[in-house]
Amino acid sequence: MSAPVRIGVLGCADIAVRRMLPAFTASPDLEVAAVASRDRARAEEVAGRFGCRPVQGYAELLGSDDVQAVYVPLPAALHAPWVEAALHAGKHVLAEKPLTTDPESTERLLDLAAKQGVALMENVMFVHHPRHEAVRRLLAEGRIGELRSFHAAFTIPPLPDDDIRYDPELGGGALADVGLYPLRAALHFLGPALDVVGARLTRGAGRLVETSGAALLATPDGVTAHLTFGMEHAYLSRYELWGSEGRITVDRAFTPPAGLVPVIGLQGRGTEEIRLDPADQVAATVTAFAAAVRAGSAPRAHTLRQAVLLDDVRRRSV
Repeated sequence: MSAPVRIGVLGCADIAVRRMLPAFTASPDLEVAAVASRDRARAEEVAGRFGCRPVQGYAELLGSDDVQAVYVPLPAALHAPWVEAALHAGKHVLAEKPLTTDPESTERLLDLAAKQGVALMENVMFVHHPRHEAVRRLLAEGRIGELRSFHAAFTIPPLPDDDIRYDPELGGGALADVGLYPLRAALHFLGPALDVVGARLTRGAGRLVETSGAALLATPDGVTAHLTFGMEHAYLSRYELWGSEGRITVDRAFTPPAGLVPVIGLQGRGTEEIRLDPADQVAATVTAFAAAVRAGSAPRAHTLRQAVLLDDVRRRSV
């Protein structure tokens, strides 16, 4: 068995402490080597919880010879410079979504990772949950006939006023934070030939970034994707695939708890609930990243196409 990949964490963001560090620690494929923060006391506090070395400053961690890979949970606007620095340091990188705030930077970093011979993976976790592969099988089996349209929504309640997702200088906004999920799901099921037909982004009162939006996309053969997203709503995490002979429905689609029994609703000749075994998509993501590190590369096509489509939604917004 190969030795565990030694990973360092750039920053003590909530998602790092609450989700990713526990998953790294539990994985047989990874060993948490260090946690870095600009605040020494914060680094010591988090490192103490997870049994690793505290480091003051992100550059200091990137210079560590005992760190093979890094996880970057910084605000979106800081991803590009620190991911680039990590790649130049020869580190494999798992970066929070979105990988960058524009497609040109995304492509440049993916190219740099390939040149350096290291894995660069964007942390879109839901795609690693087996429920979505089960949905793909149902589609391939023709259980709802010919696919006609895809409908997805991800909305969350308002955030605290000082949340970084309301800060345009840090890459905030509903599109990149929650709109990415339904858009990536459309890409997952309909493929990369999707194009943006139209979009609308809306700012809530007093906000400097969009807080809700909707987009219409379509494939060349006319299958449409209807996407809704926002962060001033009741919680909803759902998608549906409508076919010529039925419909597939998935609730709690994007951030299901590890203990949730996943259900796929199937309506066709009859109505059926397909219940699957619980699965931990965070652990599955960590496993996928470890495999990418071993291989020296990660899949890039959907990461780049997603970045282009997010940019197109913003450009097409009226």
